[in-house]
Amino acid sequence: MPRADVPRPGSFDLLSPDSIAAAVEGGIGVGSDGTISVYPSYVNRVYGLRLDDEREVIAKFYRPGRWSRDCILDEHRFLMDCDEAELPVATPLLLSGGESLGELILEEDSGETAFFFALFPKMGGRNFDAELDEDWLRLGSVLGRLHAVGGRREAIARLRCDPSNLTMPLLRGLLDEGLVHPELAGEFEELCARVLEYLAPRFEGLVFRRIHGDCHRGNILDRLGNGPGSGLLIIDFDDMMSGPAAQDIWLLLPDHAEKCRRELSLLVEGYEAFLPFDRRELGLVEGLRFMRMVYFLAWRSKQRGDKWFRESFPDWGGKAFWETELEDLRDQAELVLSDIA
Repeated sequence: MPRADVPRPGSFDLLSPDSIAAAVEGGIGVGSDGTISVYPSYVNRVYGLRLDDEREVIAKFYRPGRWSRDCILDEHRFLMDCDEAELPVATPLLLSGGESLGELILEEDSGETAFFFALFPKMGGRNFDAELDEDWLRLGSVLGRLHAVGGRREAIARLRCDPSNLTMPLLRGLLDEGLVHPELAGEFEELCARVLEYLAPRFEGLVFRRIHGDCHRGNILDRLGNGPGSGLLIIDFDDMMSGPAAQDIWLLLPDHAEKCRRELSLLVEGYEAFLPFDRRELGLVEGLRFMRMVYFLAWRSKQRGDKWFRESFPDWGGKAFWETELEDLRDQAELVLSDIA
């Protein structure tokens, strides 16, 4: 069975070293030495450049069509609010026009493609692997501080992390675009719909605030030392959304909630040094994991037209791929629905 049609080659293929350097130099009004480092990023494109004034900056080019200008500015406001509260984050630099968001327009045969971009100061650090109790308390404390800032204003343009507003539209998109193999689409739809219907009422009455949204351990860096600029650094707010605290907490766990009671308890203890935690949210962890699995499928589907993606994942979208994904979703659904008589 042939794979579903994919869109034309991803527009990121248009980016060249010259266009990247021109966007950065024009945006900040300072030249660069022409050296461009490529950083790993699942969805966007991220590059490191050294400016003529000796500063090193990170240039983030947002995937065209994924976020609106207002969505990205919600991300930037959150980062600026965190910086104002002295929470360690990488805050976007203001460009020459006084805004944090720039735009690069490139020509192609079918017309123009616009790339939003932002520049950030380069801030180093190493991955933080929590092992000791105090490590988990530190992580919980950072999240408590982050969510305390998150509650200070709304992110009107951003996604809302609940089954109806986040996951169901993603599910419908995968199905309506014909991305799920036709022999498996029926079971995929029925399984996801059953889990989401079960989860939806469990989000009612919870406090929603601005959260990171993708707060896995790879997005927490440790800047060693005891002086200014040391401590834990939170990076990559691209998936920020409004949601319950548990969405950021569960992503830090090394395994399923049932196997991580110690870590979960310590995270909550550290969190509550800055903000109360609603214990009802502990029952959402495996449901949020299921939602994340659907989110990740939709996330990856947006990249299927990129040359690098097709070369790196040639089997994405085939029957064998969907058989494996469906098996994983069945296993996770069993954990979510295990308390149904």
